[in-house]
Amino acid sequence: MKISSWVVLFVLFSGVLIAADEPRLVNNGLPGWAYNVPDKVQPKVAEETGMLRMPGSTKEYAANKVEDGANPPDWFPDEHGPAPDVVKGGTGKAFACGSCHLMSGQGHPESADFAGMPVEYIVHQMRYFNTLARRDPARMNAIAKVTSEEDARLAAEYFSALKPRTWVKVVESDTAPKSYVSSRGRMRLALPGGGTEPLGNRIIELPDDATRSLSRDPHSPFTAWVPKGSIAKGEELAKTGGSGKTIQCTICHGDSLKGLGDVPRLAGLQPVYVFRQLFDLQNGTSHGSAAGLMKKVVANLSQDDMIALAAYVGSLTP
Repeated sequence: MKISSWVVLFVLFSGVLIAADEPRLVNNGLPGWAYNVPDKVQPKVAEETGMLRMPGSTKEYAANKVEDGANPPDWFPDEHGPAPDVVKGGTGKAFACGSCHLMSGQGHPESADFAGMPVEYIVHQMRYFNTLARRDPARMNAIAKVTSEEDARLAAEYFSALKPRTWVKVVESDTAPKSYVSSRGRMRLALPGGGTEPLGNRIIELPDDATRSLSRDPHSPFTAWVPKGSIAKGEELAKTGGSGKTIQCTICHGDSLKGLGDVPRLAGLQPVYVFRQLFDLQNGTSHGSAAGLMKKVVANLSQDDMIALAAYVGSLTP
Protein backbone atom coordinates (compact mmCIF):
# COMPACT_ATOMS: atom_id res chain seq x y z
CA MET A 1 0.00 0.00 0.00
CA LYS A 2 1.56 3.30 -1.10
CA ILE A 3 0.80 6.29 1.11
CA SER A 4 1.26 9.77 -0.32
CA SER A 5 3.13 12.35 1.75
CA TRP A 6 0.15 14.66 2.14
CA VAL A 7 -1.96 11.82 3.49
CA VAL A 8 0.69 10.95 6.07
CA LEU A 9 0.98 14.58 7.17
CA PHE A 10 -2.80 14.88 7.39
CA VAL A 11 -3.34 11.77 9.46
CA LEU A 12 -0.49 12.60 11.83
CA PHE A 13 -2.51 15.53 13.05
CA SER A 14 -6.08 14.34 12.50
CA GLY A 15 -5.88 10.73 13.67
CA VAL A 16 -8.32 9.77 10.90
CA LEU A 17 -8.65 6.08 10.10
CA ILE A 18 -7.63 5.77 6.46
CA ALA A 19 -6.69 2.11 6.19
CA ALA A 20 -9.24 -0.06 7.94
CA ASP A 21 -8.62 -2.80 5.37
CA GLU A 22 -4.87 -2.95 6.07
CA PRO A 23 -4.15 -5.03 9.21
CA ARG A 24 -0.63 -3.67 9.70
CA LEU A 25 -1.59 0.00 9.64
CA VAL A 26 -2.93 1.91 12.60
CA ASN A 27 -5.28 4.86 12.79
CA ASN A 28 -2.60 7.40 11.85
CA GLY A 29 -1.88 5.64 8.57
CA LEU A 30 1.55 4.28 9.55
CA PRO A 31 2.90 0.72 9.94
CA GLY A 32 1.58 -0.10 13.40
CA TRP A 33 4.42 -2.38 14.44
CA ALA A 34 6.99 0.40 13.96
CA TYR A 35 5.28 3.34 15.64
CA ASN A 36 4.71 2.05 19.15
CA VAL A 37 1.08 3.07 19.45
CA PRO A 38 -0.16 1.64 22.78
CA ASP A 39 -2.65 -1.20 22.46
CA LYS A 40 -6.18 -0.26 23.45
CA VAL A 41 -6.43 -3.37 25.62
CA GLN A 42 -3.57 -3.59 28.10
CA PRO A 43 -2.78 -6.90 29.84
CA LYS A 44 -2.77 -6.96 33.61
CA VAL A 45 0.82 -6.64 34.78
CA ALA A 46 1.98 -6.38 38.37
CA GLU A 47 3.72 -3.05 38.88
CA GLU A 48 6.90 -2.66 40.88
CA THR A 49 6.65 -0.99 44.28
CA GLY A 50 9.05 0.21 46.94
CA MET A 51 12.70 0.94 46.24
CA LEU A 52 14.30 -0.38 43.05
CA ARG A 53 17.89 -1.48 42.53
CA MET A 54 19.59 -2.52 39.31
CA PRO A 55 22.38 -5.11 38.94
CA GLY A 56 25.81 -3.55 39.32
CA SER A 57 24.49 -0.19 40.51
CA THR A 58 24.89 1.30 43.98
CA LYS A 59 21.93 3.61 43.43
CA GLU A 60 18.31 3.06 44.40
CA TYR A 61 15.13 4.86 43.35
CA ALA A 62 11.50 4.66 44.34
CA ALA A 63 9.49 2.62 41.84
CA ASN A 64 6.99 5.45 41.42
CA LYS A 65 9.79 7.88 40.51
CA VAL A 66 11.81 6.09 37.82
CA GLU A 67 9.43 7.22 35.09
CA ASP A 68 9.52 10.86 36.16
CA GLY A 69 10.27 12.67 32.91
CA ALA A 70 11.76 15.63 34.75
CA ASN A 71 14.11 13.59 36.96
CA PRO A 72 15.34 10.43 35.22
CA PRO A 73 17.31 7.90 37.28
CA ASP A 74 21.06 7.88 36.82
CA TRP A 75 21.95 4.28 37.68
CA PHE A 76 25.64 4.54 36.73
CA PRO A 77 26.81 8.15 37.25
CA ASP A 78 30.47 7.12 37.14
CA GLU A 79 30.13 6.03 33.51
CA HIS A 80 29.70 9.52 32.10
CA GLY A 81 30.91 13.07 32.63
CA PRO A 82 28.97 15.85 34.38
CA ALA A 83 25.49 16.08 32.89
CA PRO A 84 23.85 19.46 32.25
CA ASP A 85 20.46 20.15 33.78
CA VAL A 86 18.73 19.76 30.42
CA VAL A 87 19.87 16.10 30.41
CA LYS A 88 19.64 15.14 34.09
CA GLY A 89 16.62 17.27 34.96
CA GLY A 90 15.91 19.20 38.10
CA THR A 91 14.05 22.30 39.19
CA GLY A 92 12.28 24.05 36.34
CA LYS A 93 12.81 21.23 33.84
CA ALA A 94 9.56 19.83 32.49
CA PHE A 95 11.25 17.05 30.54
CA ALA A 96 14.89 15.94 30.77
CA CYS A 97 16.70 14.42 27.79
CA GLY A 98 17.93 11.54 29.96
CA SER A 99 14.36 10.42 30.50
CA CYS A 100 13.85 9.05 26.97
CA HIS A 101 17.42 8.85 25.71
CA LEU A 102 18.79 7.54 29.03
CA MET A 103 21.85 8.94 30.72
CA SER A 104 23.87 6.63 28.45
CA GLY A 105 22.40 8.36 25.39
CA GLN A 106 21.35 5.13 23.69
CA GLY A 107 17.64 5.35 24.35
CA HIS A 108 14.93 2.80 23.65
CA PRO A 109 13.31 1.73 20.34
CA GLU A 110 10.88 4.66 20.60
CA SER A 111 13.66 7.25 20.94
CA ALA A 112 16.92 8.18 19.21
CA ASP A 113 20.37 6.87 20.06
CA PHE A 114 22.62 9.92 20.60
CA ALA A 115 25.69 8.26 22.12
CA GLY A 116 28.78 9.45 20.27
CA MET A 117 26.79 11.31 17.61
CA PRO A 118 28.27 14.53 16.15
CA VAL A 119 27.40 17.66 18.13
CA GLU A 120 26.19 19.60 15.10
CA TYR A 121 24.00 16.72 13.95
CA ILE A 122 22.14 16.70 17.29
CA VAL A 123 21.85 20.50 17.35
CA HIS A 124 20.42 20.51 13.84
CA GLN A 125 17.81 17.88 14.70
CA MET A 126 16.57 20.05 17.57
CA ARG A 127 16.26 22.99 15.18
CA TYR A 128 14.32 20.87 12.72
CA PHE A 129 11.92 19.78 15.46
CA ASN A 130 11.55 23.39 16.58
CA THR A 131 10.63 24.62 13.10
CA LEU A 132 8.49 21.53 12.30
CA ALA A 133 10.87 20.60 9.49
CA ARG A 134 10.97 17.29 11.33
CA ARG A 135 7.68 16.19 12.84
CA ASP A 136 6.97 14.38 16.07
CA PRO A 137 3.79 16.03 17.38
CA ALA A 138 3.53 13.49 20.18
CA ARG A 139 6.68 14.71 21.90
CA MET A 140 9.74 16.26 20.28
CA ASN A 141 8.11 19.22 18.53
CA ALA A 142 6.78 20.51 21.84
CA ILE A 143 10.03 19.78 23.70
CA ALA A 144 12.13 21.58 21.09
CA LYS A 145 9.90 24.65 21.34
CA VAL A 146 10.75 25.11 25.03
CA THR A 147 14.43 24.13 24.81
CA SER A 148 16.87 27.00 24.37
CA GLU A 149 19.63 26.80 21.77
CA GLU A 150 22.15 26.90 24.62
CA ASP A 151 20.56 23.90 26.33
CA ALA A 152 20.31 22.02 23.03
CA ARG A 153 24.05 22.50 22.47
CA LEU A 154 24.90 21.50 26.06
CA ALA A 155 22.90 18.30 25.61
CA ALA A 156 24.54 17.64 22.25
CA GLU A 157 28.02 18.05 23.72
CA TYR A 158 27.16 15.70 26.58
CA PHE A 159 25.74 12.95 24.37
CA SER A 160 28.48 13.30 21.77
CA ALA A 161 31.12 12.58 24.42
CA LEU A 162 29.52 9.24 25.34
CA LYS A 163 30.84 5.97 23.94
CA PRO A 164 28.19 3.84 22.22
CA ARG A 165 28.12 0.11 22.83
CA THR A 166 26.21 -2.85 21.47
CA TRP A 167 22.66 -2.32 22.65
CA VAL A 168 20.51 -4.62 20.54
CA LYS A 169 20.86 -8.22 19.35
CA VAL A 170 19.37 -8.83 15.90
CA VAL A 171 17.88 -12.31 15.37
CA GLU A 172 16.59 -13.60 12.04
CA SER A 173 13.45 -15.68 12.52
CA ASP A 174 10.07 -16.70 11.12
CA THR A 175 8.45 -16.06 14.49
CA ALA A 176 8.67 -13.59 17.37
CA PRO A 177 7.34 -13.52 20.93
CA LYS A 178 3.75 -12.39 21.22
CA SER A 179 3.83 -8.78 22.31
CA TYR A 180 1.93 -5.57 22.89
CA VAL A 181 2.79 -1.89 23.12
CA SER A 182 2.53 -0.76 26.71
CA SER A 183 1.01 2.56 27.66
CA ARG A 184 4.02 2.89 29.98
CA GLY A 185 6.68 4.67 27.99
CA ARG A 186 5.34 3.55 24.57
CA MET A 187 7.50 0.44 24.84
CA ARG A 188 6.71 -2.88 23.16
CA LEU A 189 6.78 -5.73 25.69
CA ALA A 190 6.33 -9.49 25.58
CA LEU A 191 2.86 -10.65 26.59
CA PRO A 192 2.85 -12.00 30.17
CA GLY A 193 1.38 -15.30 28.96
CA GLY A 194 4.29 -15.95 26.61
CA GLY A 195 3.97 -17.69 23.27
CA THR A 196 5.10 -16.84 19.74
CA GLU A 197 3.46 -15.64 16.55
CA PRO A 198 4.45 -15.36 12.87
CA LEU A 199 6.80 -12.44 12.34
CA GLY A 200 5.82 -11.66 8.76
CA ASN A 201 7.38 -8.53 7.27
CA ARG A 202 7.96 -6.75 10.54
CA ILE A 203 10.62 -6.00 13.10
CA ILE A 204 9.63 -6.87 16.64
CA GLU A 205 11.98 -5.40 19.20
CA LEU A 206 11.64 -6.19 22.90
CA PRO A 207 13.63 -5.53 26.07
CA ASP A 208 15.51 -8.51 27.42
CA ASP A 209 14.28 -7.53 30.89
CA ALA A 210 11.12 -5.41 30.90
CA THR A 211 11.43 -4.28 34.52
CA ARG A 212 14.98 -3.06 34.05
CA SER A 213 14.22 -1.30 30.77
CA LEU A 214 11.10 0.40 32.11
CA SER A 215 13.26 1.54 35.02
CA ARG A 216 15.68 3.11 32.51
CA ASP A 217 18.60 0.81 33.26
CA PRO A 218 21.24 1.61 30.59
CA HIS A 219 22.77 -1.86 31.00
CA SER A 220 19.60 -3.72 30.03
CA PRO A 221 19.67 -4.41 26.24
CA PHE A 222 17.12 -5.38 23.60
CA THR A 223 16.53 -8.12 21.05
CA ALA A 224 15.12 -7.41 17.59
CA TRP A 225 13.51 -10.21 15.59
CA VAL A 226 13.76 -9.64 11.82
CA PRO A 227 12.72 -11.73 8.78
CA LYS A 228 15.16 -14.39 7.63
CA GLY A 229 17.61 -13.13 5.04
CA SER A 230 17.21 -9.50 6.09
CA ILE A 231 20.77 -8.89 7.23
CA ALA A 232 22.40 -10.09 3.98
CA LYS A 233 19.86 -8.20 1.87
CA GLY A 234 20.41 -5.08 3.93
CA GLU A 235 24.18 -5.36 3.57
CA GLU A 236 23.87 -5.50 -0.21
CA LEU A 237 21.62 -2.44 -0.25
CA ALA A 238 23.92 -0.50 2.08
CA LYS A 239 27.13 -1.33 0.22
CA THR A 240 26.06 -1.49 -3.44
CA GLY A 241 22.78 0.37 -3.68
CA GLY A 242 20.88 -2.79 -4.60
CA SER A 243 20.71 -2.57 -8.42
CA GLY A 244 19.94 1.12 -8.53
CA LYS A 245 17.32 1.20 -5.79
CA THR A 246 19.32 3.59 -3.64
CA ILE A 247 22.68 5.28 -3.16
CA GLN A 248 24.91 3.06 -1.06
CA CYS A 249 24.91 4.18 2.57
CA THR A 250 28.68 3.82 2.89
CA ILE A 251 29.34 6.86 0.68
CA CYS A 252 28.10 9.29 3.35
CA HIS A 253 28.17 7.25 6.56
CA GLY A 254 31.56 5.58 6.05
CA ASP A 255 32.62 2.05 5.12
CA SER A 256 31.80 0.80 8.63
CA LEU A 257 28.69 3.01 8.86
CA LYS A 258 30.09 4.63 12.00
CA GLY A 259 29.67 8.12 10.58
CA LEU A 260 31.86 10.68 8.84
CA GLY A 261 32.31 14.20 10.18
CA ASP A 262 28.87 15.59 10.99
CA VAL A 263 27.14 12.65 9.26
CA PRO A 264 25.78 10.34 11.99
CA ARG A 265 26.61 6.71 12.50
CA LEU A 266 24.12 4.03 11.55
CA ALA A 267 25.99 1.06 13.03
CA GLY A 268 24.29 -0.38 16.08
CA LEU A 269 21.17 1.80 16.00
CA GLN A 270 17.81 0.39 17.06
CA PRO A 271 16.38 -1.40 13.98
CA VAL A 272 12.80 -0.25 14.61
CA TYR A 273 14.01 3.34 14.95
CA VAL A 274 15.99 3.11 11.68
CA PHE A 275 12.98 1.74 9.81
CA ARG A 276 10.80 4.53 11.18
CA GLN A 277 13.23 7.23 10.01
CA LEU A 278 13.48 5.74 6.51
CA PHE A 279 9.70 5.54 6.27
CA ASP A 280 9.29 9.12 7.49
CA LEU A 281 11.85 10.40 4.99
CA GLN A 282 10.13 8.62 2.14
CA ASN A 283 6.66 9.81 3.10
CA GLY A 284 7.32 13.44 3.90
CA THR A 285 7.36 13.82 7.68
CA SER A 286 11.10 14.46 7.98
CA HIS A 287 12.90 17.35 6.29
CA GLY A 288 16.03 19.42 6.89
CA SER A 289 19.26 20.15 5.05
CA ALA A 290 20.03 16.48 4.30
CA ALA A 291 16.44 15.40 3.71
CA GLY A 292 16.50 16.33 0.03
CA LEU A 293 19.32 13.89 -0.62
CA MET A 294 17.86 11.25 1.68
CA LYS A 295 14.44 11.43 0.02
CA LYS A 296 16.15 10.53 -3.26
CA VAL A 297 18.04 7.73 -1.53
CA VAL A 298 14.89 6.15 -0.11
CA ALA A 299 12.45 7.02 -2.91
CA ASN A 300 12.48 3.55 -4.50
CA LEU A 301 12.79 1.49 -1.35
CA SER A 302 10.00 -0.92 -0.47
CA GLN A 303 9.08 -1.50 3.16
CA ASP A 304 10.89 -4.85 2.90
CA ASP A 305 14.02 -2.99 1.76
CA MET A 306 13.75 -0.65 4.74
CA ILE A 307 13.36 -3.59 7.10
CA ALA A 308 16.48 -5.20 5.59
CA LEU A 309 18.55 -2.03 5.90
CA ALA A 310 17.40 -1.53 9.49
CA ALA A 311 18.24 -5.15 10.36
CA TYR A 312 21.71 -4.88 8.84
CA VAL A 313 22.78 -1.61 10.46
CA GLY A 314 21.33 -2.75 13.78
CA SER A 315 23.45 -5.90 13.64
CA LEU A 316 26.72 -3.93 13.36
CA THR A 317 29.03 -3.01 16.24
CA PRO A 318 28.69 0.74 16.88
